[in-house]
Amino acid sequence: MSVDETSRTSVASETVTAAEALVAQLESYGVEYVFGTCGHTNIALLDAMAGSGITFVIARHEQAAAHAADGYARATGRPGVLLMHVGPGMTNAVTGVLTAALDSVPLVAISGDVPSYYHGRHPHQEVNLHHDADQTAIYRPFVKRAWQVHRVEDLPRYTERAFWTATSGRPGAVLLSVPMDHFSRPVPPTSATAYPLAAQERPSLPTEVVERIADLLLAAEKPLVYVGGGLRRGVAADALRSLVEHLDIPVVHSLMAKGTLPDSHPLLLGMPGFWGLEMTNSYTREADVVLALATRFAETDASSWDRRYTWQFPPSQLVQIDLDPAEIGRNYPVTIGAVADVAHAVPAIEAAVRQRQPTPRTRAGLRETITTTRQTLFRDSQQRGTSANFPLRPERILADLRTVLPPDAYLVTDVGWNKNGVAQCYELPEQGRFITPGGASTMGFGPAAAVGVQIARPDSTVVALIGDGGMGAQLPAIPMAVEQGAPVIFVVMNNRSHGTISDLQAASFGRSYGCDFVGPDGLPYSPDFAALGRACGADGYTVDSADAFREALGAAVAARRPAVLDVPMVNEPVPTPGHWNIKDIYQGIFE
Repeated sequence: MSVDETSRTSVASETVTAAEALVAQLESYGVEYVFGTCGHTNIALLDAMAGSGITFVIARHEQAAAHAADGYARATGRPGVLLMHVGPGMTNAVTGVLTAALDSVPLVAISGDVPSYYHGRHPHQEVNLHHDADQTAIYRPFVKRAWQVHRVEDLPRYTERAFWTATSGRPGAVLLSVPMDHFSRPVPPTSATAYPLAAQERPSLPTEVVERIADLLLAAEKPLVYVGGGLRRGVAADALRSLVEHLDIPVVHSLMAKGTLPDSHPLLLGMPGFWGLEMTNSYTREADVVLALATRFAETDASSWDRRYTWQFPPSQLVQIDLDPAEIGRNYPVTIGAVADVAHAVPAIEAAVRQRQPTPRTRAGLRETITTTRQTLFRDSQQRGTSANFPLRPERILADLRTVLPPDAYLVTDVGWNKNGVAQCYELPEQGRFITPGGASTMGFGPAAAVGVQIARPDSTVVALIGDGGMGAQLPAIPMAVEQGAPVIFVVMNNRSHGTISDLQAASFGRSYGCDFVGPDGLPYSPDFAALGRACGADGYTVDSADAFREALGAAVAARRPAVLDVPMVNEPVPTPGHWNIKDIYQGIFE
């Protein structure tokens, strides 16, 4: 062997590829699953992953992979990891990454890119036309940070920064774009351990701020707590429950926060705004102090920010606590605005309140009024759900789900009745979980996200409750579930229409056009979703009577296999007692 050959052999034995080092780094961060699709720019990373402890969950479309990674993150609280290919791979995933970003879900998206030495020469699938090779620009409006790796030596440092950024502060999505040649370049084995993740310390409220908030709540005659999706179950939810029960404070919640307190709780008013009951919106208007926790005052929860309907700041005083400084005072002026983790803030406020007011307070008739009104809502919905009409009324589908599913089941929804109707009138069991696309309200989220949830929670019952529009938007979720052995139950509420928009158009313009699925003969059309499920290797159930759905659902729950239930449903709007300016716009009223 020549001197040169000996030297090259010695160097090779002291290096690994950057792809191998990256996989080892991901393992050290606790990554167990990577969701994605293959492409020529990322196969070096896939090859390195093959001999590791990380499982690659292959998808047939990048949006499905992104939603599955999102669902996994929501179910575990750990960051989801997405692997993409350059160009069309990245653009296919945009909607899924955007959905996670707007719902503050930690997601690390890794994309292969064109070779570094071809930058700007417009090689195969490079994102270019009016600007050379800047695929990260596509993601910058919604990710927390996007990194373009220019030197292979920077990859481990950027990877650590990506995971830190995705999970610190207000969680969200990040992008790491890696030229494909970098994955095969040699790096020292120590690259894999050179950048360990630091333990996070989330901000707490200063003592004087805690005391001011406690004093405001104690002095209030009509206090109210508004809970958003950033308050998770656990210590914060337990402290919230203790606080509101001690001071007898009613609670409203955003769409994303359904289940933070049990739906049966006597102080829970439900959602405010467009889908809120008049009783709920009355409480929001009349409150003198509102404690808002990890919520952004979304348009539908705030009746398009029209003070006549929901929130009135002033005279109400707003105490807003959020991890994101940009949310403080964004839509309403605050009396106290604090940047803090509600997991720390709420227990501190609860302790300060109890120190000042050891004995519980009682507001005469409050719990009875809330309980009566809410139980009437649930009872009326259940009553409508007893209908034997076929196709089924949506509330019959919800009633049968409530009866058949185990109390700790995960309901992963899409958009339409399956989201808004469930949030409004489905009495979620205390152990149950409700996962839905909030900020982006993405049609097609439910099917693939449910697969990610099922992978994260293999022993749980996971139901993707979706419309036929949502199922049609993400058909790749079915073979993904089959390949992964994930026993997701896809319940397709099939009204042969984009029903919510069809209803809105009919109410505003007197007819529906371009919203309903019809064949060339002008008659309603739908694929046979049950047959499609069987073709993919799942179980398929065609519901053909009012009682058949409950029977099919029970069989699917017992079988523990991927299953598609095609459930014919009438197109019926979700009750909307509140206000949303979008309806006024169609009448030419612009406010």
